[in-house]
Amino acid sequence: MTDQRLTDADLRHLRRCLELAADALEAGDEPFGSVLVAADGTVLAEDHNRVSGGDRTRHPEFELARWAATRLTPEERAAATVYTSNEHCPMCAAAHGWVGLGRIVYAASSAQLGGWLAELGVPAPPVRTLPIREIVPGLPVDGPVPALADEVRALQLRFHSRS
Repeated sequence: MTDQRLTDADLRHLRRCLELAADALEAGDEPFGSVLVAADGTVLAEDHNRVSGGDRTRHPEFELARWAATRLTPEERAAATVYTSNEHCPMCAAAHGWVGLGRIVYAASSAQLGGWLAELGVPAPPVRTLPIREIVPGLPVDGPVPALADEVRALQLRFHSRS
């Protein structure tokens, strides 16, 4: 985690990400959720995972990058923050970097998620997980947030206990 202290607004947006992740779970999908917020605090867009239909690229972070690329100026994208329940995968981090989005704040890290899934015997994903900073160096990133880790873990356990 960076030295930046998370604000009440940061925590509120992360909690919304967990609500979206729960929505994904209720829809039969993997529990991931993300919110795109403008520099002035306005929520611009939000989404949850939609990979259950077979398109494994339908991650919310990727969808928000696409949304921002077509609707925001480069300056607006750079000033925006993406909040997400879990650290971006390499695909989503790359999309974030290519589109020029600003700060990322995540509740649980890829390392945490990998550990939880290994405990459950879930096979490793086909793409190696890497920290966001290894994909997009210099990007402002805050996470994980220990106070939210148990909630994220519980969503993942619920999903994988169904599988």
